[in-house]
Amino acid sequence: MPMQEFAVARLPYAVYNSLTRRSIELRALYRDAAAHAHEPGLRAVLDENAQTLEQLVIDLQGQVRRLGGQPVQRGPFGTELRRRLGSWLLPPGAHHDHVLILRLARNEAALLHAFEHAIDRASPEPAVDLRRLLPRLQGIHLDMDSLVHDGRC
Repeated sequence: MPMQEFAVARLPYAVYNSLTRRSIELRALYRDAAAHAHEPGLRAVLDENAQTLEQLVIDLQGQVRRLGGQPVQRGPFGTELRRRLGSWLLPPGAHHDHVLILRLARNEAALLHAFEHAIDRASPEPAVDLRRLLPRLQGIHLDMDSLVHDGRC
């Protein structure tokens, strides 16, 4: 197989696995935030978003398996340490939920941007697969945008 052909064949693995790592990291952040949020309604929204991200991870991993590759099972190196440090640095009291929401919104927007960028760069078949998954992230984005702007935090 010529080198250029090999690189094109490997591209979907790299794209799917990169997005999977980021999705795993964000899912973990949502789970932690749901566990630490003070407001019960916020906990429910964050838990639902974590479940949506869980399904997204499963679907991305399935795409890699379908292509004959080995999907990643963990987030980026240092994810656990960043999560622990982040939860230790949360302010006590009234601003706690606000900081959780802002942190999640920033990370969620970065994942959404990574998906959109991957769609723009991908060949037709992976682009179609990623576009099919995009509405899940857009739903989370709407949730987070609403939470950031409605004064709940």
